[in-house]
Amino acid sequence: MEVEFTARQGRISKALRAQAEEGMNRIARIMGRTARASIILGAQRHLQIVELTLQARLQTIVATGKAATLESALRQAVAHAEHQALRYRDRHLVKKRLPKEEKVLTALPVARPKARAAEPVAEPEDRPSGNNGAARARASIPVHSFPPRAAIVEPHVVAAGEAIALKPMTVEEAVKEAEFRDRDLLVFRSPAGELFVLHRRRDGQMELVEIP
Repeated sequence: MEVEFTARQGRISKALRAQAEEGMNRIARIMGRTARASIILGAQRHLQIVELTLQARLQTIVATGKAATLESALRQAVAHAEHQALRYRDRHLVKKRLPKEEKVLTALPVARPKARAAEPVAEPEDRPSGNNGAARARASIPVHSFPPRAAIVEPHVVAAGEAIALKPMTVEEAVKEAEFRDRDLLVFRSPAGELFVLHRRRDGQMELVEIP
């Protein structure tokens, strides 16, 4: 892998260059030897900063390391770049394993049987044919269509004891009780002994019916 070094402040030591080349060799085994790397070394106040850029044929990786020493900052940047390279390789392998759309076998369309040609209607032989080979008259058959009969649904009666409130309650309490029981119908008595039926209409409104 081709590696380019840039030092904004100071010089690059041999040990730092060897550390960087060792990290780039590990990444080259993942991304390929044709990838190119650019390492920029700098400082900001008390921090040492290493900016690492990897350029492959189809992928660009940018990693940054910040630490008190250049060695630690370089180690962080290389580790971050190596992690991104592994993720890119795994994602690329998954895409290669997936079948292409044009290679996926699709179900063949179901061939419908061709409509049989209308068979000629047999005509009586004793009917005289017209002059000049005119077409013989054919008898037409009327077709009647009837509207489909509506299906009749049998009523299903279920005993529901939960629709009756056992204790007297006000209208507000009855509404809350119906919501709590998740019922559209509730029969209850008021504190005065009057009998009411509370039910939900189709429009969603609650209707109160007083039973005389």
